Amino acid sequence: MASDFNTVTEPARRLPVYGEFDVVVIGGGPAGLAASVSAARHGARTLLVERYGFLGGMGTAGGVTNFAGLYGRRNGEMQQLVHGVVDDLLVRIDALGGLNQPQDGMQGRIRVRSYDVSAYKCAADQMLVSAGVQLLFHAWAAAVVMEGRSIAALVVETKSGRQAIRAHRFIDCSGDADVAHFAGVPFELGDGQGSALFPSTMFRVGHVDAPRALAAVGEFSAINKLMDESALSKPGRYRFPRQGAILRPNKNPTEWRANVTQIRNAAGMAMDATNARQLSDGELEGRRQITEYFRFLKNEVPGFEQSAIVDIAPQVGIRETRRICGDYALTGEDILSSARFDDVVGINAWPMEMHVDGAISWGFPRDEQRACNDLPWRMLTNSVVSNLLVAGRCASMTHEGQSAARASGGCFVMGQAAGTAAALLASGQTFRDINVAVLQHQLSQDGVFFDR
Repeated sequence: MASDFNTVTEPARRLPVYGEFDVVVIGGGPAGLAASVSAARHGARTLLVERYGFLGGMGTAGGVTNFAGLYGRRNGEMQQLVHGVVDDLLVRIDALGGLNQPQDGMQGRIRVRSYDVSAYKCAADQMLVSAGVQLLFHAWAAAVVMEGRSIAALVVETKSGRQAIRAHRFIDCSGDADVAHFAGVPFELGDGQGSALFPSTMFRVGHVDAPRALAAVGEFSAINKLMDESALSKPGRYRFPRQGAILRPNKNPTEWRANVTQIRNAAGMAMDATNARQLSDGELEGRRQITEYFRFLKNEVPGFEQSAIVDIAPQVGIRETRRICGDYALTGEDILSSARFDDVVGINAWPMEMHVDGAISWGFPRDEQRACNDLPWRMLTNSVVSNLLVAGRCASMTHEGQSAARASGGCFVMGQAAGTAAALLASGQTFRDINVAVLQHQLSQDGVFFDR
């Protein structure tokens, strides 16, 4: 094994082939769930590759505990606008007793649906197995093998060693555009200025006196008023990483979810989750902030005196890393103008949610009657790799556009479109050749809502 001071040369080796499939999906978050289920239901031999031993992405591994972006205003009325595969998942979570009623916030301009994390994991298992999706857990995308402009195989690291997976079509739902990056698809990282939407480590607090806590922080903004009062009356006692803290009850009102942290790197910018050192340091910083904030909850917030931390998310919650430069980049103006597209594949119903240094900045559509926008097919395709789609928070968007469409609602939409297209693609076709009208018809038949 040759080496120099900074590098080590790894000898070439022959890799065992794990299997051959029609469609391989990388990443088991909302986009990956919808993509793999859709592809399998339309007859494709489908494998989902997931780094953890469970599904759900940031909704489970990141501890988010609520679906955002399923509901939006249409004709002035708040209603569910994202349908399709997600409806099956919601029914399954509800059947396990793990789905809360919708909760409104921001003066009725947003609506989320919280869930029990364990119920989500089990419901996702059930949905994928029933659709015939094959699952490979504890596998990490490591490289690709190219043949011309196509990916011939995905290389993964597993507990059985390094292996290759052959497929006709691939869908990158990794969140970080790992596969697209390996294949040479150009990308933008964060805001392009060395920062990004700031990440957060999520946690849950149990043994809460629900009536007193609800009276004290029943509104989204009330906890921030208590933070401000504590900062004025007891200067220096508490250090809050950001304003715009979110503290809300789960289905069991004695258990609350807390979205209050903000992870910076040594330079004071958003932690880069594609940098191994920064990611490792960020995990430590997130838990440090949690212990600090929990001290404030117990000492200052009614109903939390006897509470305890019952769970810290398995990983820091990442909002933004790589975004591919695809055939169309969804922009912040598309969100604000409630944009429509001829190649629409579904609806984004979440506003711009910019996690900036020390705060959250919201940007709502100007048209309150239609506070949602179309998501176009072209944000999933690229000009470099012919048999690759990218769906989820790493699809083709600007920094501002991604702050909205990265929410779970938009990811379900993108994933279902990608999986359906992968199953419908004819032999010899590329994804850029697909008949969008045929795809739209099939998505509509499968329950996807189009605001025509």
